[in-house]
Amino acid sequence: QLQASGGGSVQTGESLTLTCEASALASERYAWAWFRQTQGREREFVASVAWHNGGSNYGSSVKGRFTIRVDDDRGTAELRMSGLKPDDTAIYYCAAAKQASLVANRRTVEFWGQGTLVTVSS
Repeated sequence: QLQASGGGSVQTGESLTLTCEASALASERYAWAWFRQTQGREREFVASVAWHNGGSNYGSSVKGRFTIRVDDDRGTAELRMSGLKPDDTAIYYCAAAKQASLVANRRTVEFWGQGTLVTVSS
């Protein structure tokens, strides 16, 4: 139900924007989030935003470099990433849930996207 796109390969310090589309959720009061995962590790919270950009939260490793925005009318959420580092290399997943407190926890997410790969080389 969620379609993530925008991944790719970039160099250290470059920027990339990921997009999550969910037309079925357009105009619905969903909160959105992005998580990321590397092989052998648990899925890590990256950022979340409440319905209508009511408030956002970021993981400590990306705060100040990443920005999450949502367009509720279109049912899309963006993750704008700047100052990328090799440690940001991962598969990024978008997520949605009815409440901001639920979407920030991977165990209570209601909908997941399929993942998009981001590779940052030094």
